[in-house]
Amino acid sequence: MDSTACLRLPFLPARTRPSSSSSSSPRRAARASSIKCCAAASDAGASSASISSASPRRPDVVNGVGPAGVDGLAGPPVPVPDSPAPASRDLHWLPRPLTSADLMGVSGEGLKVAYQGCPGAYSEAAAKKAYPNCQTVPCEHFDTAFKAVENWLADRAVLPLENSLGGSIHRNFDLLLRHRLHIVGEVRLAVRHCLLANPGVKIENLKSAMSHPQALAQCEHTLTEFGIEHREAVDDTAGAAKTVAEQNLPDTGAIASSLAAELYGLNVLAENIQDDKDNVTRFMMLAREPIIPRTDKPFKTSIVFSLEEGPGQLFKALGVFALREINLTKIESRPHKKRPLRITDDSFSTPSKQFDYLFYMDLEASMADPKTQNALGNLKEFATFLRVLGSYPTDVNEA
Repeated sequence: MDSTACLRLPFLPARTRPSSSSSSSPRRAARASSIKCCAAASDAGASSASISSASPRRPDVVNGVGPAGVDGLAGPPVPVPDSPAPASRDLHWLPRPLTSADLMGVSGEGLKVAYQGCPGAYSEAAAKKAYPNCQTVPCEHFDTAFKAVENWLADRAVLPLENSLGGSIHRNFDLLLRHRLHIVGEVRLAVRHCLLANPGVKIENLKSAMSHPQALAQCEHTLTEFGIEHREAVDDTAGAAKTVAEQNLPDTGAIASSLAAELYGLNVLAENIQDDKDNVTRFMMLAREPIIPRTDKPFKTSIVFSLEEGPGQLFKALGVFALREINLTKIESRPHKKRPLRITDDSFSTPSKQFDYLFYMDLEASMADPKTQNALGNLKEFATFLRVLGSYPTDVNEA
């Protein structure tokens, strides 16, 4: 796979204008329209490639496609002195800007979406739910999926953020801060674990179960009832199914999805074996560019910040949202790796070393809402660090 991937847009000629014998010239008629691509995210229909029919000649234009700006955004068109003005003020003569729907289907057709795990993993099912007609790209590790998008090997990444039973996936919280990708959406997926084994193997023949550590924990009581005492943890559920099939293990079962059973030729010995039937994983959708937030539909905004040490600092941070009636749906603390320890010294105890923390928070609000902007502006006045990870539509569909 190439280390970079570029999107070539079709050459779109400018709309023909009324010609006059006094003003037309072969040199002007030969002028080609240039296309400038705007790199805003495509998830909310905000991406566009604007077409300008009156741009100055650029040295790097190839096949009618010119280079993007330094910040990846298309700037305002630059007027050319000898360009003829339209006959009237009717703006319908201008070419229609390209939208994300022109470049790929609204269902994700044409997108390459990275996920962690082998084919048949729950993350692949989440990617297909987020972008039904996308091309999925399996990655060995979470970090690999982040890098695949950053290096243009994939257009999006769909990675788990938290599970209703197992809690947060802390590794991905740390990677959000390490990389510069943006959250552009979320998708919830109901997890239905199955016990898989090779053809001819029965439940009473199984002595061991293999799967992801969280899947094993979520099926602990059911496995004990089946008499399966040994557990073997691997990187992902589909990888467990693949190992059981490739090694033709006669006494080991895999906990994975029914799709994994189909892909690797295994039999489903039991379905829905999770101890709690309400097992839902929330996935985040990542892109290189953020989307344009809106206020006409439910939005969620994810941020991360750090505070000075002192009594009431977190209470003060929470207050900036409470005073503006902004609801918080999640708060998570993680040790600040760049400042892992701080020394506390007071008159009542000897100096000690404590952790410094980062706070990850989800708000039921859009960055397009002025009260959200005011709240974050207020927080920035006393926070030592603040970063918006993304403002994106809330997943209101059933898991």
